Amino acid sequence: MPDALAPRFKFGVLAPATNTIVQPEFDAMRPAGITNQMARVVIPDTPVGTDTEFASMMTQVRASIEGALATVLACSPGAVILGMSAETFWEGVMDAGALQTHLESRAGVKVILGAQACLAAIQRYGGIRRISLITPYMPSGDAQVRRAFSDSGFEVVNLLGLKCNSPLLMAHESPERLRRAVREVDDSSVELILQVGTNLAFSGVAAEAERWLGKPVLAVNTCTYWHALRSSGVEDKVEGFGSLLMEH
Repeated sequence: MPDALAPRFKFGVLAPATNTIVQPEFDAMRPAGITNQMARVVIPDTPVGTDTEFASMMTQVRASIEGALATVLACSPGAVILGMSAETFWEGVMDAGALQTHLESRAGVKVILGAQACLAAIQRYGGIRRISLITPYMPSGDAQVRRAFSDSGFEVVNLLGLKCNSPLLMAHESPERLRRAVREVDDSSVELILQVGTNLAFSGVAAEAERWLGKPVLAVNTCTYWHALRSSGVEDKVEGFGSLLMEH
């Protein structure tokens, strides 16, 4: 439902309580007349130094999503964006499609998931098959991301997991480290580089890297917000976040 500051569209956005990147990045991408209304998914900043700890974190996050969804629906958004990506790649009780269907049945509006947004974004470049991936995750999370893209028909040439020690610390990875990560996963055979993990501050780095490499470099937050805009009939071009928001 539009309001005085959102005459065009109002998004509800769900992000983990530990996530400090989604809100400022989404707001920086926001066209005039659109607002992002945040609700926090309550999870502790638990260590994720092992695969077992990472899986435990995922269980806690999914258990908290529905409470946050109920909270954000109180402001009557036109659509809801899930500003978390591991949960949308994780194949457990529900895969991404089932999770979307479940959340949309509760919300009564469209729900945008990161995994599906990334696939839609890659498809807009046409004919991409060989990709490299950057994540903040442990090997178990990396395996889920690799599986999701392999199952969708892509060859994952390189995958770099940064093995961040907790959800909060993902946001502490420096631009310099993220630039090095881009170089580490690139080679002449790679057609596109994609970063996942919404608490990595990668959207600006991705836009820079496209200029160095002359190929698409995509951040999950850019893909997700782009997909939310386009799925809601908003076709504005947004500068500063690379080719996806400017050209597609």
